[in-house]
Amino acid sequence: MITRVWQSGEANPRMQPVWVAATLVFALLVLTACGGRPDSGALVINTEPAPDAKISDIMIVTTRERDSRPDTYFGGERSSAVSYAEASISVPPSHEPGQIEWPESLPGNPEKDFVARSAGYIADKAAFKRQINERLAALPPNKREIFVFIHGYNTRFPEGLYRFAQIVHDAKFEGVPVFFTWASRGTLKDYVYDLNSAAIARSALEETLVELTNTRATNITILAHSMGNWLLMETAVQAKPENRRRIATKIDDIVLAAPDIDIDLFKAQLRKLGKPPKPYTVIVSKDDRALRLSRTIAGGKERVGAYSDDQDLAELGAIVIDVTELESLDGAHHSKFAQLAQLRPEMRKTLSNSVVSSSADQNRGANLGNDLGSFVGNAAGTAVALPIRVITAPFTYGGGS
Repeated sequence: MITRVWQSGEANPRMQPVWVAATLVFALLVLTACGGRPDSGALVINTEPAPDAKISDIMIVTTRERDSRPDTYFGGERSSAVSYAEASISVPPSHEPGQIEWPESLPGNPEKDFVARSAGYIADKAAFKRQINERLAALPPNKREIFVFIHGYNTRFPEGLYRFAQIVHDAKFEGVPVFFTWASRGTLKDYVYDLNSAAIARSALEETLVELTNTRATNITILAHSMGNWLLMETAVQAKPENRRRIATKIDDIVLAAPDIDIDLFKAQLRKLGKPPKPYTVIVSKDDRALRLSRTIAGGKERVGAYSDDQDLAELGAIVIDVTELESLDGAHHSKFAQLAQLRPEMRKTLSNSVVSSSADQNRGANLGNDLGSFVGNAAGTAVALPIRVITAPFTYGGGS
């Protein structure tokens, strides 16, 4: 029966669920093709000397439940309370930008691998804030920055922590990095669980951003990835107006990397928030396989991070960095944003200048170049040839609601 239908070229409605299931299974296989992933015990401390390795000292805020297994700290289950911690992650001298050099076996080799140098819990919010202020006070006034990273769906605690260490290292960030990690189970089948965990974490993120605003920091940069963007945007929408205004006084950059947000929801969120004091930066890639799977789960609605209309996003008040043509270092094409970290100082300066110029000239949809060679070449002082498009639209600075 089935063979005859296929030979006739007619679709069999009864087979559609099978094809959907098969498509999802294939997508899961593609996304998990990279092999083993770190889990319990991944933060075992390594004390071997490696003089040329660079260490990132990361502060941690989480809605994850504490995990009693040795060298694990936090798992994928939710906690009703917010926890605080810190970790020092060593990046090897042989590190390649955009990569995480995971140890083949623990505790790893600090000359070749990312390894944990120290880790521990912090007693409470007051102690956490005190430590941040102490670190900020020890920095020169022009370096008193906080960099907040919010990870996405299907991310285990050590994965998000090591990814942030890579970004901090590659970006040559000298301020205080703060990792906000919510209760993702780190499995592809738990998309709905992760989405609900992100929803539960909104109040904790709002409180965290308010607390960071009340530190000695002169400015704050926020980078969210994948479903972390849904959490960030929904936190902004639900935040008390006075908190939103307070946080905005210290926000320097908001970068939305591969946002796993329904495009219609994103537009509704922007309408609710109004135009921000500075434009968001949105990193998109139309070949993002993880967002393709998310789109299937979400009823076929386009995700912002793989949206087909860069110009539409730009006219919503965003700077769009399209990395579709950039060769991905991961099979899912979902972490290309991490490859841009090494260009952060030049990109910040050039994007800031370009937005002012675009607004002054009123040039609709200015394209800043088809590769970063023309985009940041002068600022970086080096030849960079990455196939990246940057699209902006005229932007009038002003406050949101």
